[in-house]
Amino acid sequence: MLIVMNRDATEEQVNDVIRMITTCGYTAHPIPGGERVSIGVLYNKGAVDDALFRSMPGVKETIPVTKPYKLVSREFHPVDTIVRVGDVSIGGDALVIIGGPCAVESEAQVMAIAGHVKAAGGDILRGGAFKPRTSPYSFHGLGEEGLKILAKAKATFGLPIVTEVMDLSCFDMVEAYADIIQIGTRNMQNFSLLRRAGESKKPILLKRGMSATVDEWLMAAEYVMTEGNTNVILCERGVRTFVRHSRNTLDLSAVPVVKRLSHLPIIVDPSHATGYRDQVMPLARASAAVSAHGLMIEVHHAPETAKCDGGQSLLPDQFAVLCKQVRAIFEVSEGREL
Repeated sequence: MLIVMNRDATEEQVNDVIRMITTCGYTAHPIPGGERVSIGVLYNKGAVDDALFRSMPGVKETIPVTKPYKLVSREFHPVDTIVRVGDVSIGGDALVIIGGPCAVESEAQVMAIAGHVKAAGGDILRGGAFKPRTSPYSFHGLGEEGLKILAKAKATFGLPIVTEVMDLSCFDMVEAYADIIQIGTRNMQNFSLLRRAGESKKPILLKRGMSATVDEWLMAAEYVMTEGNTNVILCERGVRTFVRHSRNTLDLSAVPVVKRLSHLPIIVDPSHATGYRDQVMPLARASAAVSAHGLMIEVHHAPETAKCDGGQSLLPDQFAVLCKQVRAIFEVSEGREL
């Protein structure tokens, strides 16, 4: 349930409502707003008796929340959340483009690709220092050395960095370097990792699990938010189906559904969704057409020698063309003139 206070409600009246919620055995979650304060009721096992609150001084109305996820829900928070990373705003009125290699392989590789991403108009640099791989014999990343390389690229080109955290043991290390901490598809329901992400002060990019429903995905985001971190970015990266023409099936219908159900920004990763370079550009354009808030695109200047996912990485010239195309499409999809 959401308790909405009057615009002129006093601090004492707000505190009285919070005390009543606590007395009933629930948890109060105040949500400051531009004009009024709302208070979410969390950890209730069943329906909350709104009569207890409707007659309290300062209360405007009570609103039942019908979804199992609450903090993530647009019912709790009707205004879009904008996640700010330096000068970049994710969830606003501009398409944010994240580009970079799947994995950090060397300083020369990252610096070359970061230069191309910056020149093409990319906003954020991606790169994996820790790589979850299906095979134990595959390249699993450079670890902290990779993080240091990403930090040097950030300092050189002014691009914030997003990189993946694998487990609790390396969370502090990744947190020290990253501007955005990514939780990958295989960890979407790693609940101890989600709770640790909720304690972080860094924004969290939460990828959809390869077999997860939208509700399961939003509930994973709820785990992060219940620990206090409200800066969550959702990333659709394809789900596993029976098809063989691509690695996964990109579920673009999830974008408008999530935007209707939740206030959190949602971006799309067509690179991991498809696994093939020739599919990335058309599906990136389609993602802009459905008004995703951003794109995550893999870029490599020498994909034939890449240690990870070279076949789905765009060449720098392709990435530059794509940046112009998707931004033009996004403007049209948002109803703005070019």
